[in-house]
Amino acid sequence: MSERIKETSVWKTLLFSRLLVEKRHSHKIAYIAVMTAFVVVANMFFEFKLADTQFSLTIVVSALTGIIIGPLFGFSACFLGDLVGFLYNSGGFAYMPWIGIAMGMVALISGFIVNGLNIKGKFGLIIKLVLVALLTFLICTVGINTTAFWILYSKMKTDYFTYVITRLFAQGQIFNSLFNYALLFIIVPTLNRIKPLKIHLS
Repeated sequence: MSERIKETSVWKTLLFSRLLVEKRHSHKIAYIAVMTAFVVVANMFFEFKLADTQFSLTIVVSALTGIIIGPLFGFSACFLGDLVGFLYNSGGFAYMPWIGIAMGMVALISGFIVNGLNIKGKFGLIIKLVLVALLTFLICTVGINTTAFWILYSKMKTDYFTYVITRLFAQGQIFNSLFNYALLFIIVPTLNRIKPLKIHLS
């Protein structure tokens, strides 16, 4: 019986955040709908260019989505949000599904680390956010997005390591990532202090 309860707990951790796990179904649906709409809006409007660097808020929005509603629902919301945002404004480009997958993985990793890892202490939440930043950068920005772009556009022209350095520094993706992670380190601790809303993330 205890093993079954443990399995259910792990499954709930993958589905829901600490904020949602004990809420009624109607509240869960409302949170998931709002965060999905937020991701759609972010994909439509929160992008701008400065020289060769394209800045967007998709990393911080995806991470917040996973943290607030949970890993798997966060993944789904981000993937769907990227697809709907593309359909609204493709900019003449072909659909690139790995971008939605990378966004979804940011949500999944962030949601699982912040809600699933039991790290106590004064700096517990900060340690979790450091893990979120490191893992999402390596797995999503480099491992998924950069690798997919290299395979599609530059595999026959340059080696992988050179392309990674070029995309991160010459094309400015490292600066976009740092900007998003800085926002994440500001927003999440702030949310964690909103007691009236019962948002307890640490």
